[in-house]
Amino acid sequence: MKLYTQLSLLCCTFLLFFSCGNADDDVRFDFGGLGQGQTVDECLNLGENTLQLSIQDQFTTLPGRVSVFFRVSDNLGNPIPGLTAEQFTIFEQGRNDDCFNTISASESFARISPNSRIFNNNTLLVLDLSNSVLSNSLDELKTASVSFINNVLPVEESESFQMAIYWFDGENELHLLNPLSSSKSELTAAIDGITENISNDPSTDLYGAVIKATNIAEDLVQESASNDVIGAASIVMFTDGTDQASRFTEQAALNAVATANTNISFFTIGLGAEIDTEILGEIGKTFSVFAGNEAELETTFNAISFRVSEQANSFYLFEYCTPKRDGSGENNLAIQVTTGSLQGAVQTRFSADGFTGGCD
Repeated sequence: MKLYTQLSLLCCTFLLFFSCGNADDDVRFDFGGLGQGQTVDECLNLGENTLQLSIQDQFTTLPGRVSVFFRVSDNLGNPIPGLTAEQFTIFEQGRNDDCFNTISASESFARISPNSRIFNNNTLLVLDLSNSVLSNSLDELKTASVSFINNVLPVEESESFQMAIYWFDGENELHLLNPLSSSKSELTAAIDGITENISNDPSTDLYGAVIKATNIAEDLVQESASNDVIGAASIVMFTDGTDQASRFTEQAALNAVATANTNISFFTIGLGAEIDTEILGEIGKTFSVFAGNEAELETTFNAISFRVSEQANSFYLFEYCTPKRDGSGENNLAIQVTTGSLQGAVQTRFSADGFTGGCD
């Protein structure tokens, strides 16, 4: 009930500020797919999926633990955070079973585990610091950015959840204000240090900023993969206008977004009457929001931070101790999750080679 209340309040806020949202429909977070999993066997008769479980990775650990890392969203692509182990049901099917058997969550020591050892989530906050912003809305932007930092980063610092801050003007460069950090105080100090004379070019290279930020996010995701860690990134871009530098084309920027690694999410925040809401909606394909004036900036930044935070917290590392033992070979596994009236399930397989008792 709490989730529905939060979502309702958020939608009302968006309507007040003429915002628009777009469910991110490209996934290895596949909102419309099952990642490495597949549709559950009909013999379970679980009904229609109103939640999507997208498996990102899975592995087993002796003496008998099965771990599955996945993302949960509804059928519109909205992330579902805050689930607990009690909301998951485990079904297993061995070679002697006609259908699946329910595995007791309590007897199998089922749990939601910290996923920091296998998952990195980085946020890139990209700020338009062209002349119009510096002259008219810098103080409001700084206040809104600090709120965003405080809302997105977890209370306890973790290297798995970091943020970097970039800014752009008319130059052919995406300026680094602060590198990736999990420290709220460090990032806040960087925002506080922005002055009206930070920029040397009053123009706006919006499309160049989109392309460069996407390249940075791509590199971060690939770096995580090279370290055997699943990487996700969120690009949050603020602007109060349109591209004026004309250094890059609109299509080049949209192509960068459209062809980006599917573990990269795109959010946009627009301010004022000079923005192109259609283009910002396409760039912010995950979600976009627009503020009519400077006084609304903090509210719109908070709305986006809510979405970014939910996106990161909709990934789960679910683990349990299976009753299957060495010699049982390959086994089918189905995991169902329920929250309120919504339910969804995904099916996969695991090998019980070497499994014995003693798992907890």
